[in-house]
Amino acid sequence: MSDGYDVVVIGAGTGGYSAALRATQLGKRVALVERDDRLGGTCLLRGCIPAKALLQSASVMDTVNRSDEWGIKASGEPDWSGVKAFEQKIVDKLVGGLTDLVSHRGIDVLAGVARLRPGPAVEVAGVTHAAVDVVIATGSRPRLLPGAEITDRVITSDQALWFDRIPSSAVIIGAGAVGLEFASLYRSFGAEVTVVEALPRLAPLEDEEVSKEIAKAFRKRGIASAAGASVKSIKETADAVEVIYESGGAEKAVTADICLVAIGRGPVTEGLDLEAAGVSLHERGFVNVDDQLRTTAPHVWAVGDVAATPLQLAHVAFTEGMAVAERICGINVPSIDYANIPKVTYCTPEMASVGLTQAQALERGHEIVTEKLDFRSIGKANIVGETGFVKVVAGKDGGPVLGVHMIGPHVTDLIAEGMLITSWEASPAEVAAMIHPHPSLSEGLGEAMLALAGKPLHSA
Repeated sequence: MSDGYDVVVIGAGTGGYSAALRATQLGKRVALVERDDRLGGTCLLRGCIPAKALLQSASVMDTVNRSDEWGIKASGEPDWSGVKAFEQKIVDKLVGGLTDLVSHRGIDVLAGVARLRPGPAVEVAGVTHAAVDVVIATGSRPRLLPGAEITDRVITSDQALWFDRIPSSAVIIGAGAVGLEFASLYRSFGAEVTVVEALPRLAPLEDEEVSKEIAKAFRKRGIASAAGASVKSIKETADAVEVIYESGGAEKAVTADICLVAIGRGPVTEGLDLEAAGVSLHERGFVNVDDQLRTTAPHVWAVGDVAATPLQLAHVAFTEGMAVAERICGINVPSIDYANIPKVTYCTPEMASVGLTQAQALERGHEIVTEKLDFRSIGKANIVGETGFVKVVAGKDGGPVLGVHMIGPHVTDLIAEGMLITSWEASPAEVAAMIHPHPSLSEGLGEAMLALAGKPLHSA
């Protein structure tokens, strides 16, 4: 038995390290348990950061291929070893920075597999560490279809991020954020791509008009898709993989170099002995928590992807980790408003949203008005050569903005303003009074608000 800690955090991903850093700031003695060789968890090692590094390389490839639109003669081809070197450089830099920060804050890093013990306490490498509070932040891993196994040709996003080659063709099962991002990435690098989605439309969690627009944009890019499709089998041959699916009552097949399964993520809880320590699990294996992120065991909390909360996003994990650290330290932190957390997808074109979709607003009984501002009416969008739209859902008769939905250039950055608008329950007229710089992409949101306020400038 060690001398013990005020807080022991299990998992050094975004939720875990944010909880550890904040608790240390507030004067607690903290230990951070991690079974990987490096800190950072899924986001830094197998998720957000390496994926977005690859997508940046893909974006450069797209720009080179379109350079004549801006009067520049250029040609290029992807150098996969160079792309991977850039990806590794970014990951190494950020992991190194996090490791230095954890050390500088005086957090003890305990290497190994953790087991939760009553008390609470955490056992690591045969040593039990008593704690006043324990935070479970073990994250998630990609799910596979029943009966499917990872092979050289059937992969998840974990393998795709460090794959040894650019596939010549790919079939992607799942049209959520991960599936759409890899479809976009592979197409930018020249692969033939087919996306298969079980739900009725691509990007099924987004506003329906955004889903229609991404399907249209993908068709224009030469990406095939089948929504409302049920996968029946995945079969490997000597040099390819065949996916058989049913769509519209007909059975169809697509053959590709690889099959990427992107159907969501499941919790990492095995070996933690959670239930023996009094922590109840959701039927799908996630850790049950209340609106304060407390588990059913006293002084045991859960944050990030492992917790049974609505969104599996890195910025949600940051928010949850910091909130739990502050609650442990006696600070009264309000429950997280998950509806007003932005969702972003980094495919081409990008998608971003916050708040209620049009359908959700109507289901909840709101009387609404909507405005859809085409990016083609914005000067900067024409300059960067991309289209899309901003859609705003607002209460009728000058009511507050209920949702902002975007598809187009750099909307993953622009959505931060939308988050402020919905969180502060601003009305379109109040936002329209704010001056957006010209020429900028932010004018898309400003012009949509002007239209809703009854004084459109650059739109009909």
